[in-house]
Order: sequence, then structure tokens, then C-alpha cells
Amino acid sequence: MADKDPYETLGVDKNASEDEIKKAFRSLSKKYHPDINKAPDAEEKFKEINDAYETLKDPQKRARYDQYGSAGMNQGQGFGGFGGAGGGEQFGGFEDIFSQFFGGGGTQRQSPNAPRQGSDLQYRMDLTFEEGVFGKKTDISYDREEVCKTCDGSGAKPGTHPETCSKCHGSGYVEVDRQTPLGRMRTRVVCDVCNGTGKEIKEKCNICHGKGKVNEKHTLKVTVPAGVEDGQQMRLDAQGEAGENGGPYGDLYIVFHVSPSKEFKRDGSTIFSSVNISFPQAALGDEIKVNTVHGPVKLTVPSGTQTGTSFRLRGKGAPVLNSKNIGDQKVTVNIVTPRKMSGEQRDALKQFAEAGGDKVKEKDSNFFNKIKDAFNG
Repeated sequence: MADKDPYETLGVDKNASEDEIKKAFRSLSKKYHPDINKAPDAEEKFKEINDAYETLKDPQKRARYDQYGSAGMNQGQGFGGFGGAGGGEQFGGFEDIFSQFFGGGGTQRQSPNAPRQGSDLQYRMDLTFEEGVFGKKTDISYDREEVCKTCDGSGAKPGTHPETCSKCHGSGYVEVDRQTPLGRMRTRVVCDVCNGTGKEIKEKCNICHGKGKVNEKHTLKVTVPAGVEDGQQMRLDAQGEAGENGGPYGDLYIVFHVSPSKEFKRDGSTIFSSVNISFPQAALGDEIKVNTVHGPVKLTVPSGTQTGTSFRLRGKGAPVLNSKNIGDQKVTVNIVTPRKMSGEQRDALKQFAEAGGDKVKEKDSNFFNKIKDAFNG
């Protein structure tokens, strides 16, 4: 993020609200997710989008960027290893650096006990071609972290409750003095007693062992909408991982993988197919049966139809996603030339050619074909 403007990356105005920023992030992350977008630069673009969102979703980081620009986001990088031992702390930009030199109050950090939304999850759902067209209702199961029902997410043994950390007094950080090349400096590090949570659990829950969350198999009823296509995804609110400190669950993204059909092809709501007809059918016209995803229908082939001609079957395509409209099916006819004909058929064709004034110099099959015809008898 050193040289990237997060507002420009997400395509939002500097006065954008939290909801607008979140909406832009979700839209772009869907578009450039490496599992969906196979472009060479998709992964790098996806990382840029995530970095931009990490900056703008946090009020303190956003304010720091608005005031100092990208320089304010270096967070201890390029300052001679000011991040303490063990990588336990990160600096909050210029304000924290100034506080180390001049004893200022530094930036206000988010409370470690503040509710935080859980992580999002992704689920791949395989569909047949027909299921993509018509949708379906199904049950899915997957593992996720859920709030421990025994302790209601507190992590403490039933009948007890977490206490404010005796060392950091609930801040999640402690200040330590360290000797540096520039003299003795005071820095903030993650509290080693509560690991940054700001609270101590004297008696841990025997189910979640103090985490407040457990891994569980989660089963969910899903309605796949009619008209989904390969690579599209659907978001289900609050079906992801459990949040922190009573925060909401994350979301679940279902990515659809639709299998191709041997008979049909699809582009949006339009379905394509082809059918073979004989020369007499094309020349004289006929009524033929054509398969559609909705079942067989009759198609009138007018006389004089040429090979490669396409006919439109109204309302026989795929539904338009999230709409009551249904697309069409386009049927291309191919005129098939017979490989073998009886003597009567040959005579009839000769008479047809002569009646049209065509002079046809008939060529016999080559030797190989004659031998093959003889064995096929």
C-alpha cells in the first residue's frame, strides 16, 4: 500500500461511508478473486484490494492515511528495527513514533474487547447444466467456528466470568523500556498475560478451553436461484466464522461450478443447440422435433433452408438470474449428405439434377470405400 491510494483502488470517494467502502470491496473482491478470475494479474489486484480495504475499514488507519498519506501507513518499517522482540507490536504511524521520542499519548487503539465480525468462508458447489438453468434446493455441510454454547462465547467455565487483565488493565498492551542506539525508548507491546485480549480467564471452559469458540459441522439449507452460471457466487449473511467478543458471524460465499452439457451450450440466458436434417427436408421443408432443456418441441423448417441457418425458439432458454424473464434457444440446422445411397436414390438424384439443368459427372467411391462397403454388406 506504500504507493497505492486506497480510495482509488476501491473506486470510492474520500467521503465514502463505511457501507459504501464495504460494498465496493465486496464487489471488487468477487471480480478479482483468484479462484474465479484467471487473469495473470488477478492475484496481485486482489491483494491490492484487500490492502486498501484493511486501511479504510479501520477508522484509525483511515484517519492516519487522510492526514499523512501513504507515509503514515509504514507502521515501523524503515525506522531501523523499532518493532520490538518477537514481532509482538506494530506501530501506528507517525503519532506513535513521536510518542516514543517525546512521551506523547500516541494514537487511540481499538479496544481489544470491542466486538469484531468473524471471517468470511467460501464453499464450492458443483451443479449440472440443468441445475444451473433451473436452480435447486439442497443442504450443504461445512466446518466453521461457532460460539461455544457451554460458555456462550466467554471462554470461562460456567458460573465464572473473565476478569480484566491484572497486568495491562484491559488495554491489551503494556509499555516497556528498551535500550536502543538512540537511547532508552519506551514502546508498547502485546500483553504477555492476556495475549492482547485485555482479559484473564481464571477457570477456562472445559469445552472450548478458553477460546469461546469451537469447530462444528454446520448444515444449511440453500436455494440455488435459477439461471446461475459457472463462476458466479452467492453471499449468505452470517454463515461464516463466529465473531470476536460478541461480534457478528462472517458471511459465506458459495461459488458455483456448472458442468458443461454434451447437447447444449449457453451464453447468459440464451441456449444454443444444433440439429441434423436431410437434403429433402431442407429443400422441401418439414416439421422436426428439437430437444430443449424444457423438453422436446416441434420446429417448422421452411422449404429452401440452407445449412447453418439458425432458428429462434422463444422462451426455451435459461431464466434471467433474479428475474421472471426467460431467454431463448437458438437452433442451427446442418444438412447432412448421405454417405451411402441405393440405386433408386441415385437415379432420383440424377433426374433432379437433369431437371435443374445441372450436368453432374458422377464419381464412384474410391477403392478403400468400395472394400469397406462390401464388408458392411
